Amino acid sequence: MHIEEENLAVESPPHYAGKNNLQCIDCIEASLTEEQFKGYLKGCILKYLWRYEKKGKTTDLYKARWYLDKLIETESKIRGPNR
Repeated sequence: MHIEEENLAVESPPHYAGKNNLQCIDCIEASLTEEQFKGYLKGCILKYLWRYEKKGKTTDLYKARWYLDKLIETESKIRGPNR
């Protein structure tokens, strides 16, 4: 898999897009409280780190990083960039 394809598979997988290209992650965020959403993100990070050596290899590390970046973004919205 080329880097561009791998990035697409991590950043915006087409199988997670619904009508009008609404992303599943956005619907999940909208349906949860901030604390619940942060817990969801932490769970995803742990899942991808847990399994990367056995299943997804580098792709799972990119996915863990994507969820970590999303957690940082979410935390920054709540508390500000340096808190």
